[in-house]
Amino acid sequence: MVSAVLFSSLVVFLVLSLPIGISIGMAALSTIGLCAPISNETFVQSMMQGLNSFPLMAVPLFTFAGEVMGKGGISARLINAAKVVSGRCTGGLGIVTIITSLFFAAIAGTGSAAVAAIGIIMIPTMVRHGYDKGYASALVATAGTVGVIIPPSVCMVVYAVAAGASINGLFMAGVVPGLVIGLGLILYAYFSSRKNGYRGDEKRYTGREILKIFLDAVPGLLIPVIILGGIYGGHFTPTEAAAVAGVYGVFVGVLVYKEIKWSDLFHIMYRSVLLCAPVLIIIGLSTGFGRILTIAQIPSQIAEAILSLTSSKYLVLLLINVLLLIVGTFMETNAAIIILTPILLPIVTAMGVNPIHFGVIVVMNLSIGFITPPLGANLFMACQVGSISFDNLVKKIWPWIVVMIVLLLLVTYVEGISMALPRALGLVS
Repeated sequence: MVSAVLFSSLVVFLVLSLPIGISIGMAALSTIGLCAPISNETFVQSMMQGLNSFPLMAVPLFTFAGEVMGKGGISARLINAAKVVSGRCTGGLGIVTIITSLFFAAIAGTGSAAVAAIGIIMIPTMVRHGYDKGYASALVATAGTVGVIIPPSVCMVVYAVAAGASINGLFMAGVVPGLVIGLGLILYAYFSSRKNGYRGDEKRYTGREILKIFLDAVPGLLIPVIILGGIYGGHFTPTEAAAVAGVYGVFVGVLVYKEIKWSDLFHIMYRSVLLCAPVLIIIGLSTGFGRILTIAQIPSQIAEAILSLTSSKYLVLLLINVLLLIVGTFMETNAAIIILTPILLPIVTAMGVNPIHFGVIVVMNLSIGFITPPLGANLFMACQVGSISFDNLVKKIWPWIVVMIVLLLLVTYVEGISMALPRALGLVS
């Protein structure tokens, strides 16, 4: 009875187009009112406990750092450096976009920030060089998905809180999968560009120009080194690293590149609050929602139902991938992580799947939701920065989704891709 009321009411509120956080809260309160699995006081206490977490402080801090770095001219300089490396080859501008997205992912921690910061420069540039606007916009939207996989990642932080897992371990587990995704996207960009006749940038650089471009990009290139080196060198925690990233971003944007004024920081802070406040509201309400799930023993019931279908770890992982891909098309990523992790994690750990590896699977699945209609956040951002209709972009995104799903299955079934680095560093057993 509890599960029927909880999920049916959630579907009703989502169909009514209420915001995801409000829908989760209303579904929980409706269930409490009709079935009383927990008291209103317990629900509120669960919300506060979910938010009273030191690692969660990294969410607003990384959001602010990403905003500062996006406005501070770092993305333009990373693009220039990537053009020197690969801009002249077939599909070179698309490859430049993907490489820059990989670097920006190691700075911002979110996907839509990369789409906005890189797409506003690269989509018009690719169109001027003969690329189809829909193809260029789809490429930028897909490249932005790497932002939540390569550390630092806000979604990884949320999963770590929900699963009680090591943030350091998750960050390291995302490095190689992120690079594998980048390589897969580069290969598809190369062969599809070759088919469509998309050539690279014909500009030739002198040795002096190359040196100047790379020296200009050094402050941006140092950011991942400072963040990850500080974390794994034992100098600060991931949450403290987020604060360091914000301070360094202000330093570079205001004093080094001088593309941000001190007065601009207030607007950047305001935008950061607008971006992260809904996420924190969703996390709090989702924690209360999850408390109802636990009290009603819904996770164990779902686990029993899945295990009754098959005892094969590979089939269970396939079923979970399908579930997460579907959920990612209509539910906000952090809400899905908070709600589904307590349900799915016991199932896979009972079959010997490491929680860190499963975290990469969950985040990678839900990152594909960023480019999957009807609610793909990266799609809407790419539409805005690329001045393209949503319908046109959707027609061009499907091949990129297929590539991402193939890469997802590779990461899912080859555990070493995500686990080799954290094990080598002694972060997991």
